[in-house]
Amino acid sequence: MKKLTCYFLLILFLISCNSTEHVIDGQYLLTKNLIVIDSTKTSGTELQKYILQKPNSKFLGMPFGLYVHNLGNHTKPKTPSEWALEHPTSYKFVKKVFSEKQSIAYANSFINLNKWFLNFDDPKLFNAKKVKQTADNLAAYYKTQGYFKSSVDTKVDTINKKAEVTYQITKGKATLFDTININIKSPVLDSIYLKSGRVSLLKKGDRYLDQTFRNEASEVVKLFRNNGIYNFTESALGFYVDSTRTDFKTNVDFLISANRLIEDNGRYLEKPYKVHTIKEINVITDYSFDNNSETYTDSIKYNGINFLAYDKVLYNPKYLSENIFLKKGEIYKDTLNNLTRINLKSLKNFKSTNIKFSSTPGSEDELIMDVFLSPLEKYTLGFETELTHSNIRNIGVSGKFSLTNRNTFKGAELAKMSFLGSWFNSQNGPGWEIGSDLSLEIPRFIAPFGLSKFVPKEMSPRTLFSLGSSFQKNIGLDRQTFTFLTDYKWQYTPTKTIQLEILNTQYIKNLNVGSFFNIYNSEYETLNDIAKIYNNNNADLQLPDGAVSFMNTVVNDTGFQSSNPEEYNTSLNILNRYNIITSDFLIPILAYSFTYNNQTSFKDNNFSFFRARVANSGNILGLISNKTNANNKKTFLNIPLAQYFKTDIEYKKFWEMGNNSVFAFRTFLGAIFTYDGSDIPFVKAYFAGGSNDIRAWQTYELGPGARNNGLEFNIGSFKFLTSLEYRFDVIGKLKGALFVDAGNIWDISGSSFVNENEKLNSFSSLQNIAIGSGVGARLDFNFLILRFDVGFKTYEPYLNESKWFKNYNFSNAVYNIGINYPF
Repeated sequence: MKKLTCYFLLILFLISCNSTEHVIDGQYLLTKNLIVIDSTKTSGTELQKYILQKPNSKFLGMPFGLYVHNLGNHTKPKTPSEWALEHPTSYKFVKKVFSEKQSIAYANSFINLNKWFLNFDDPKLFNAKKVKQTADNLAAYYKTQGYFKSSVDTKVDTINKKAEVTYQITKGKATLFDTININIKSPVLDSIYLKSGRVSLLKKGDRYLDQTFRNEASEVVKLFRNNGIYNFTESALGFYVDSTRTDFKTNVDFLISANRLIEDNGRYLEKPYKVHTIKEINVITDYSFDNNSETYTDSIKYNGINFLAYDKVLYNPKYLSENIFLKKGEIYKDTLNNLTRINLKSLKNFKSTNIKFSSTPGSEDELIMDVFLSPLEKYTLGFETELTHSNIRNIGVSGKFSLTNRNTFKGAELAKMSFLGSWFNSQNGPGWEIGSDLSLEIPRFIAPFGLSKFVPKEMSPRTLFSLGSSFQKNIGLDRQTFTFLTDYKWQYTPTKTIQLEILNTQYIKNLNVGSFFNIYNSEYETLNDIAKIYNNNNADLQLPDGAVSFMNTVVNDTGFQSSNPEEYNTSLNILNRYNIITSDFLIPILAYSFTYNNQTSFKDNNFSFFRARVANSGNILGLISNKTNANNKKTFLNIPLAQYFKTDIEYKKFWEMGNNSVFAFRTFLGAIFTYDGSDIPFVKAYFAGGSNDIRAWQTYELGPGARNNGLEFNIGSFKFLTSLEYRFDVIGKLKGALFVDAGNIWDISGSSFVNENEKLNSFSSLQNIAIGSGVGARLDFNFLILRFDVGFKTYEPYLNESKWFKNYNFSNAVYNIGINYPF
């Protein structure tokens, strides 16, 4: 491995020496841009957009794309005939042995390889003109920041066909706002402005900023357009700045025009601003480009809205009207117009939503609102397939077939029926899973006692009913699962979402309990060693009855407890784990979730995400039932009842660093508290490791705490996880990442079966946080990202000594394959 690494580094060194191969004499390869602001070097992240010429992109400090490009040659032949003239011997040999067709293919293979090299990142050559333009851009930028006396000087250092450019920026003294005068010429606009009581963003003593003017203009336009001035635009606004003062202060006159300009037969006329009201609302429910010239054949009038169709109105006007917030006879408001568009789109029934306004003939202050809805297909089929690989499933394939029915009950509902299946090869041989679920999403609240009135329609309320079942073979204990879910969700604000889970009930039944010790083989081996001590012979325990019988025998043997306390406690631990994992469970959950996400679009790389979820299982049914099973666990309908409170908190923050690079941070904190002596179902417990977790450990491999007993599936009741990741471009669609993950799981149940090094007792337990680090490669296909991460064990809390970098090597690394980013 060391020799291979040395060879790799040597190759990179030889290639890097050739970075200026395609740079001719008199030209220079741009290698670096330096930014100095008032004698201080800075990365200038916010200034990168103004720099017109940038060096070749780099990975680990080296421009790999350029190195690959330089393996090509611009002067090499472009056609097979040219290649034959340059390589006559090779060309004739292939032609003689095979055929001319093969010789042409042979030549094309070299030509295409050369083209492939040249398609990579070509050398970015120093361009004096672009440097000058960049300096002008930077100077202009600082003037928009209020530094009118700023200057930008450039310095170019060249050596060995390479150039470094330094932009030396001197900001000077900032100009401040002094007197602010607002002059509104229109009586109608002046009345609206005064009644609003708004305070201008232009304030005396603040630094001059162009963005402040833009924000002020945007706020004023919003004010008037939300008070009925439908045709008000920024063109009616004017800011006049006093540029004659020399004391680094400026006066601002803010002028709002009295009239608007309209075109009439080639002439421009001035018309006074008026408050517009909605005269008529028309909703075309089956609009398309092909039928827009036809005559409507069906119409329904409901709540002052005309619902029209070229064929037939298929949507219940009552429910569709709930998503139209502009009302007949009321004044026009931009916010209600946008809200209507957003809510109609969120119904997931229309491929396009277009809203147009026109003036009423003979009236200048009344509007006709036309809503054009182009419906999606009522029935759609979907099919998804996926290849999987993990430490549990060596290789597998899964598929999901779904049928969606839109506008199921004429109220824009979405009914979906799905069937899924998978096949894979696991540690215990081939296995499979089949399942199906049926869901109905309703774009309003379905709740008794008028509870739906507490969430206004403006918040896009949703109700989801879901019923499903799945059956596994050779996965764990061949689990069969039944689920039923009632879910309420609404958009409290554009950035805040609230979700309420009612009757989220899951029934888990294990059909193959007898395979427990085959799957958890390490526990059987441990138990078998204890049995040999207990029986004083070499007889192996018979599975599964012999192992279970032996554990129950040991529990009641006080003599063995006294003579072999460590083996006794280990046997009890395995028995407790056996009872939890093999138990059937009824898990009735009530949960509340709050999500904050200020990401404006999928391209936005500067945003925050926060999610908190509080859940309770078994509280209501636990009060109804007073029955218990043989293990003294509360049951309902003879099924063990999971009783716990669970809280999850997650926070993510993303920073755009320039040059398409992003710095990402994620942290997670979760805890489960049981009551009435309940156990935590295996499927609801926390685990650590995996491609979206601590990537240096496989799924279920890490923890709890400092335990390292080699069990196959490790779980806990408390979890902490945090990750830092730097994402950057490499070559073309290939992106890279450097990451550090830290965290672990612990036990906070207070169980006597748990060892001390597994518990979270105090802050000292945090020394058992594991740390992994590594590198990743991602292929960005726009619609998905294929991810490959290599995680190295950096700090292993369970080791007795040399916990840092003990197994930091490729032989102990974990290789993760995933879809999309880990967080």
